[in-house]
Amino acid sequence: MTKKLKTNAIRKLDQLKLAYDIIHYNSEEAVDGVSVAAQIGEDPAVVFKTLVTHAGADLFVYVIPVAGELDMKKAAQAAGVKKLEMLPLKELQPKTGYVRGGCSPVGMKKPAPTFIDQSAAPLDYMIVSAGQRGTQMKLKPADLKEAVKAQFSEVCR
Repeated sequence: MTKKLKTNAIRKLDQLKLAYDIIHYNSEEAVDGVSVAAQIGEDPAVVFKTLVTHAGADLFVYVIPVAGELDMKKAAQAAGVKKLEMLPLKELQPKTGYVRGGCSPVGMKKPAPTFIDQSAAPLDYMIVSAGQRGTQMKLKPADLKEAVKAQFSEVCR
């Protein structure tokens, strides 16, 4: 009998009774989000990556298309701060509980203000990390928004 994978992100969605599908991929072959999209047969426009930034001690999370680039000015404006910086990689796991390539916007150690790029709002579904390399979750953008108390904002270049 195989044990069902339960990451913090999946536990949180279960707790909130939100619908999702799990998608597995070979994390050895897919080294970036566009490669992940290709491997799972999805348009990169529906596959999103999670980026963690900080302004001083405050963390801010951005969920953007894998082929997109975070516009730091728009991101800071959405967060209501003057300037943001990417969270140094060595701080990602201690502050979020997740590793690079497996960072989910759902189920972080401490909730942080989260912004989902507005391109997700009209989609039927979006795909984000389920909190572990090689595992993605497919859900409705509105459900992700609810799960992390996010807002849709224009944050990409």
